Amino acid sequence: MVAGDRVCLSVRPPYFKTAAPMTMLRPPDIISVGEEGTVMDRRPGGYWAVRFPQGAFLMEQQYIRKISAKPHDL
Repeated sequence: MVAGDRVCLSVRPPYFKTAAPMTMLRPPDIISVGEEGTVMDRRPGGYWAVRFPQGAFLMEQQYIRKISAKPHDL
């Protein structure tokens, strides 16, 4: 995965961490399984910063999967 990749939430984590400088924990129902986001960058500790419509969150790779590009996107 690299910055700019489209991903979707494949498994809901027990909570979400915001990607703000002062991270906050958010409830697990803030983002639904299947919602799409964009990878912003890689963060320390094995996290990916992903922007969803509800905001930017730190995600472990086990909870997201890359969405393959569609032919009209190329």
